[in-house]
This record gives sequence, C-alpha cells and structure tokens, in this order.
Amino acid sequence: MAKKKSRAASRTRRHSHVRRNIYGTSDRPRLSVFRSLNEIYAQVIDDLTAHTLVSASTIDTKVRDEIEGLTKTEQARLVGQAVAERALEKGIKKVVFDRGGFKYIGRVKALAEGARDGGLKF
Repeated sequence: MAKKKSRAASRTRRHSHVRRNIYGTSDRPRLSVFRSLNEIYAQVIDDLTAHTLVSASTIDTKVRDEIEGLTKTEQARLVGQAVAERALEKGIKKVVFDRGGFKYIGRVKALAEGARDGGLKF
C-alpha cells in the first residue's frame, strides 16, 4: 500500500514545479508568498543575486499595529499593501508572483490584490 504524503511535502512538490518556470531578476524580482496557519509572509527576491530586497509579514512590528482585530484575509491584504509600498520605495514596480505552492484563493489572493492596489504590476 502506498504511503500518503503529508500536506507540507505535497506543497513543496507543487512549489518546485512552479519554481521551474518562475525566477526573479533585478529588473523584475519575484514576489514570494508563504502562508502558515496563523501568519502570512511576503518577500521580494532577486534570484540572480539571491537577495531579499523587501519583505513584510503579519509579525512585522509596523504591520502588527494595523492588523489588530482584522480577519486573516484582511490581514493578508494589508501585508500585500505594505510589501508594495516598500518595493515602490526601492524603485521596484514590476514583479513576478510566486504563490509558493498554495492555491490562488483566500489569503494568497488577498495578498496579491493588496500588492496590486499598492502599485505593483504582475
């Protein structure tokens, strides 16, 4: 009988499939999303130099004050707006969206929409 894969192993496999085609350059870095059970994290990464250019998350002190009492989806939207604001300050206008092996629904979609509302193009 085949052994059932864990959810994390399945997500890692899906993410590796996505990462075969998506990579960030200095002109158009990658907006990477990680969603845990309680938090959500977003990073803008230049894969050529392997550096994180900008990041935001729900555990960030500046964002933490704004998200008190909001739902997780609303928190994700604010994180998307925060990462977009920080990216625009660094002169980053276009990114490639990396959903991290997660489905493009719920919090991941809210983060993407928040980043678009904040001014990022993808």
